Amino acid sequence: MIVKSLFWFALGIAGGFVAAHLVNKDPRGQELLAQLDSRIGEFTDHMSDAYHQQETRLSEIIDDAKGVAASAVDRASEAIGDAAASAKTAASSTD
Repeated sequence: MIVKSLFWFALGIAGGFVAAHLVNKDPRGQELLAQLDSRIGEFTDHMSDAYHQQETRLSEIIDDAKGVAASAVDRASEAIGDAAASAKTAASSTD
């Protein structure tokens, strides 16, 4: 079953190359292939731009989350330090 599928896949690829070669010989075919290539290029450019915009947006969200997390760690550290100082003061005043 796999060999049969691979055979048809390879035959399809070979047929596509033959068809493209025949179409490329005709000036109208060359124009058609040039238009197709141009549209594929535009599509890939749009996809690339969208990917980079999404990447930038996610990077900004991650940077914001890092800032919030760092601020929370700093505040927690300060609170722990204040609690330790208060405990130390309370322990020394009871002695």
